[in-house]
Amino acid sequence: MPKFNYVALDARGTESAGVVEAASSNEAISQLRQAGYFPTSVVEEGKGGARKAPAKKAAKAIPSASAPSKKSGGIVLFAKKTVKSKTLMVFTRQLATLIDAGLPLLRGLTVLAKQEKDPILKTTINQLADSVQGGNTFSESLAQHPKIFNKLYINMVKAGELGGVLELVLNRLAEFQEKAQKIANKVKSAMAYPVIVLVIAVLIMWFLLVFIVPKFEQIFKDMLGNKPLPELTQIVIGISKTVQDNFMTIAGTLVAAIIVYNLFASSAAGRVIMDRVKLHVPMLGDLLRKSSISRFTRTLGTLVESGVPILQALTITKDTAGNAVISDAISKVHDAVKEGESIVAPLEASGVFPPLVISMIDVGEETGQLPAMLLKVADVFDDEVDNAVASLTSMLEPLMIVVLALIVGSIVIALFMPLISIIQEMQNQS
Repeated sequence: MPKFNYVALDARGTESAGVVEAASSNEAISQLRQAGYFPTSVVEEGKGGARKAPAKKAAKAIPSASAPSKKSGGIVLFAKKTVKSKTLMVFTRQLATLIDAGLPLLRGLTVLAKQEKDPILKTTINQLADSVQGGNTFSESLAQHPKIFNKLYINMVKAGELGGVLELVLNRLAEFQEKAQKIANKVKSAMAYPVIVLVIAVLIMWFLLVFIVPKFEQIFKDMLGNKPLPELTQIVIGISKTVQDNFMTIAGTLVAAIIVYNLFASSAAGRVIMDRVKLHVPMLGDLLRKSSISRFTRTLGTLVESGVPILQALTITKDTAGNAVISDAISKVHDAVKEGESIVAPLEASGVFPPLVISMIDVGEETGQLPAMLLKVADVFDDEVDNAVASLTSMLEPLMIVVLALIVGSIVIALFMPLISIIQEMQNQS
């Protein structure tokens, strides 16, 4: 009986390779599927073209498909395992368009796999197609790739499948991703400007203190001798010597501070403290708050509108909130709804959400239009984020320029003050 080399995925998405005996390739595929595996490559031995197992651990022949050998490659550093949000957004929009045009899901996945340029997503789409062809639902297939498709994505697709409106849900999901990406880009651009200016200011200071100030100090010694220098000049020279003599210590302290901060911020208690601090940072705090509220209301509204039960939707929203303080408030909302209470009371008690959000959600509950009202709140706060970004940028630009001018100007003035004394002495001598 012919032998077939295969590569297959188990129910958890783990790839396995091996050899199976069967009368034909179709029978080999059938055996693998009956054993609970989803073949991605089945080729008869000696025919070539099969995707091989790693050379270090070649696949062993097995009498049946019930116990394939697991592929266990070595650790690969910096291996790409995720897909960019923009790439995933385009895939979702394209799939929604194809299904809306009447193409079956499996056919749509096949078409997208052929044209996809991202290697990770291309492989994933092929695996999704094989899984669907093997009898799994689309949501079950997506759940095998949690690093690419989050809970929000999977549960919305599941709700669309149950309601028979998969194309509608995919369109909503694509719109959600597009708007979320737009808001994220605006927040990043607003925060990037002060960071860039701050880095430039630090580099300029370092250059002046390490290379320029020491040369001027030597000039002052040669021309002024033991005459006392102005106090500002002495301060700048003292800072310069400190930076030169303790550069490694300063650098090590900064690195240690960054490591300690990251460790603290990654802990549960530290995350809550840091996220609460972020919400109260002047200028940036208001922007982050509005961005988080926009994400919360749009995520919850999209999920509920797509047919996801409210308790499940709140759980998913809590995981994707992006801020521990808001996530904690959503947990309290979840507990209140579970006990049959209203959403409004715990939201108001949290002190995180402004009165506008609470009143609009209250109206949505009273009228039975909660999903629509949540999406309206999200639209309102999207505009608020736009205005906050524009306001923040207009305020930060002159502020950062003034700060940079004060730093550099102070050093320059400190260096020129002794030069004025030297020039005056030269004039008196002549």
